[in-house]
Amino acid sequence: MADDDRGVAIPRFRSKPTLDGELVKLRPVTVDDVVALTPMLRDAQVKRLTGYRDDPGEAQLRAWYGSRGDQEDRLDLAVVDKATGRVVGEAVLNEWDADNESCNFRIAFVPDAHGRGLGTEATSLIVGYGFTRLGLHRISLEVYAFNPRARRVYEKVGFVAEGVLRDALLWEGERVDAVVMSILAPDWFKNSGT
Repeated sequence: MADDDRGVAIPRFRSKPTLDGELVKLRPVTVDDVVALTPMLRDAQVKRLTGYRDDPGEAQLRAWYGSRGDQEDRLDLAVVDKATGRVVGEAVLNEWDADNESCNFRIAFVPDAHGRGLGTEATSLIVGYGFTRLGLHRISLEVYAFNPRARRVYEKVGFVAEGVLRDALLWEGERVDAVVMSILAPDWFKNSGT
């Protein structure tokens, strides 16, 4: 950890690690991952579950993913299925709040990568990194009410529901609540045994 001018600890988001699990490897996302991740960004069900409305072109995607390694306030990692060697998603720590040692978490997968425990392990790996290496105290997320599968994954890792943002999303004429969830470093260390 380094300190800024005020003596506030600065997580080293500039460092882009590779994190190894049994099922997945998380590594820095690159412009070369655009082809693998495009199905995730174009899939109607993924868009619905995440509230993602954009339909960026290849040039925009290449610019976005090509710049992730230069970001000092966020960590964007590609999720690689170790069984196939294929990039199947992304796991991200973003919206870093240095003063409060907290950030947001999000994760998404290509349509055919669900149901094998990849998301649970990827979530655990990046959350563990956030607490053990970046010195974060709180990691939060929002999950839409019509995505109970994702909520179960987050609960397995240790996220706790904090409240509901009522009618947070208007999707195809339906208003959908978002559940705010978080995990705190003390709870992570207590439950992970590290």
